[in-house]
Amino acid sequence: MKIHEYQGKDILRKFNVPVPDGKVAFTAQEARKIAEELGGGTVVVKAQIHAGGRGKGGGVKLAKNPNEAEAIASKILGMKLVTHQTGPEGKIVKRILVEQGLAIERELYAGIVLDRAKSQLVYMVSTEGGVEIEKVAAESPEKILKEWIDPAVGFMPFQARKLAFGLGLVDDQFKNGVKFLTALYNAYIAVDASLAEINPLVVTKDGRVLALDAKINIDDNALYRHKDIVELRDFDEEAPLEVEASKYDLNYIKLDGNVGCMVNGAGLAMATMDLIKLAGGNPANFLDVGGGASAETVENGFKIILGDPNVKAVLINIFGGIVRCDRVATGVVEAAKKISVNVPMIVRLAGTNAEEAAQILNKSGLKFLVANSFQEAAQRVVEALAN
Repeated sequence: MKIHEYQGKDILRKFNVPVPDGKVAFTAQEARKIAEELGGGTVVVKAQIHAGGRGKGGGVKLAKNPNEAEAIASKILGMKLVTHQTGPEGKIVKRILVEQGLAIERELYAGIVLDRAKSQLVYMVSTEGGVEIEKVAAESPEKILKEWIDPAVGFMPFQARKLAFGLGLVDDQFKNGVKFLTALYNAYIAVDASLAEINPLVVTKDGRVLALDAKINIDDNALYRHKDIVELRDFDEEAPLEVEASKYDLNYIKLDGNVGCMVNGAGLAMATMDLIKLAGGNPANFLDVGGGASAETVENGFKIILGDPNVKAVLINIFGGIVRCDRVATGVVEAAKKISVNVPMIVRLAGTNAEEAAQILNKSGLKFLVANSFQEAAQRVVEALAN
């Protein structure tokens, strides 16, 4: 689950991770009041959306006084902010963060994420703060320092010192950097984060080390342990169809193609999308209805898939292991009768009671295209798009 920058910083404060003073505002008047509370001097007004590149898109501005803060806030609030991560459709800014201005000496980078290849967390730092880490990795990989963390012992003091030294921190900066890196790790573990990215991590002229920006993502599978974090969810920042899918415990991710996919199991879903691409098609979504797909689950899945106007054909690819194929076929037929389906539907059911399932589909009176193999299903859905 993604959260806003100001929410991430509120979490970091609880774990003694230094961040600039600031508050969230929903109106220009609130922005002015916060600027006054921060001393009436220079503040930074930052749009709050779930996307990077806000500064380049005009969503981050300096204000020299409360009057400017109010004026800038009035322009940013309600604007459609377009960045490289939002796509051309952009996102409407509904809240802003007003933060104290800092005398910055250096901009650095720090991040923690899971390295799936090593099954360990990896702590990454770089002297190239303010630059996308992907760009640094592509152009100057030697500037990224990494420390892998043994889950049995955690993040060790010598590792924090090694990273701080690699960032070129000295004297008080070094001590503060070690404390910062350790506190960030503690916060990451405590909230079951899946990503903690501080870009930029800044060193001020008086030797402080602070998180000028903060991107914190939480592992969805651990949210049951963090009811307070669940309340931070901003549905306005999520794709409407993904929000709708979450109500029915469906795993749905919208993509850019035109072939709707309904599959049971994440592995089969990935393989299905790959085969559609190999056949010359383009998947419109990832939808995993789970191992116990019922008629109601299938119906809800249909509604979500067909809620995307880009979908021009649907491929249903179910393996009957835990769930019987005839049960899924019955669900598909019932759902198709309830919902107005005006696009081609290709169905491939394999596994338990697959023959009975094929009979149910053929006798339904509905125009299903039944495929006997995985490859045939992908080919037929691409052919249906061409006709």
